[in-house]
Amino acid sequence: MDTISRENNPSILPVVGAILGGLGLILAIVALVKLGQVKKLAATVDGLNNQVSSMAGDVSTAKDTANRANSSVSNLATQTQRGFDAVTAEIGNIRTDLNKLATAKTAAPKAKDGAVAKEGAAAGPGGDYTVKAGDYPAKIARAHGISTDALMAANPGIDPTKLKVGQKLNLPK
Repeated sequence: MDTISRENNPSILPVVGAILGGLGLILAIVALVKLGQVKKLAATVDGLNNQVSSMAGDVSTAKDTANRANSSVSNLATQTQRGFDAVTAEIGNIRTDLNKLATAKTAAPKAKDGAVAKEGAAAGPGGDYTVKAGDYPAKIARAHGISTDALMAANPGIDPTKLKVGQKLNLPK
């Protein structure tokens, strides 16, 4: 009976084994595909790691360059400040010299009537004046004790912004 029962009752065990073997084969194929993708991804990650390492070196180089530039800027600032200090000292010396000249000018010789004789001035009120370098109407008027308006009224047709050295101006009385 054993042999007959075997022949009449087919066993599903070989079918289950074949299905499981097929599933195993499919899983192996999927695993191989995924392994290929993982290898490609690992190669990409390695490339990115190399790029990051290269960038880290570039950042370090840039940092060193920035530090050198900062040092150069600091040195330039120090040298510029020293230059400004020297110019300031020289301006102080020039001011001192100008003050000495101004003091010497106020001690100029006096005219017979006790008034200070002005260089380029007429002997008395009225007369004429010869323009010198650096002269302008207000300066000339002040030097002769007259108003700028009076000076310009005595010189019609003269452009006060275009005075020329050696030009003659009339001084009002």
